[in-house]
Amino acid sequence: MSGKNEVSFDPKEHQHLRYNPLRDTWVLVSAHRMKRPWAGQVEKPPEEHIPRYDPRNPLCPGNTRANGEVNSDYDSTFVFGNDFPALQPDAPDPGSDQHPLFQSKAARGACKVMCFHPWSDITLPLMEKHEVVKVIDKWVGLVEELGTTYPWVQIFENKGAMMGCSNPHPHCQVWASNFLPNEPALSDRCQRAYYQKHGEPMLLQYARQEAEKK
Repeated sequence: MSGKNEVSFDPKEHQHLRYNPLRDTWVLVSAHRMKRPWAGQVEKPPEEHIPRYDPRNPLCPGNTRANGEVNSDYDSTFVFGNDFPALQPDAPDPGSDQHPLFQSKAARGACKVMCFHPWSDITLPLMEKHEVVKVIDKWVGLVEELGTTYPWVQIFENKGAMMGCSNPHPHCQVWASNFLPNEPALSDRCQRAYYQKHGEPMLLQYARQEAEKK
């Protein structure tokens, strides 16, 4: 029985569980905690003076990398195999004779590094439009090339030392693997199940609903 002073639900004020259809899980949302008096950790500002070219920077044109290879004198994008790859195409198979509690599978793939621009003192948002188009075109080419061999191709850019990026030169990582990582695999299962049940891709319906609800 509801009382006279019952408060109506406001998602910006009241904690609630929110459904994540891509993971088929429920997440606790406590938006009101944003009002608490805490400014968060303050990080050191990024290095302000970055030279356009640094002879010691292994990503700059014409410089020598850790494995002894020399970069080309590139004037646009530049792609090379990661000198310390997390995935390699010829990793051995652990085999099937394993205890169910201690299982391993073969993980094979390729890791590449892609430089966006020959200058170190520039970032993607500061590049000219035609330069950004070249970057995107190269992304598309890499996905198409690696996608013929591997079921998963991921392009990502780490920013800042906290994310493990100590080199200011504008670049990204390209990882391709013979397996779907955990999060994409779960998302794939949820999207397939949604399509089978509703006859429409989940993300298309989500985008339409989001636009309607503003």
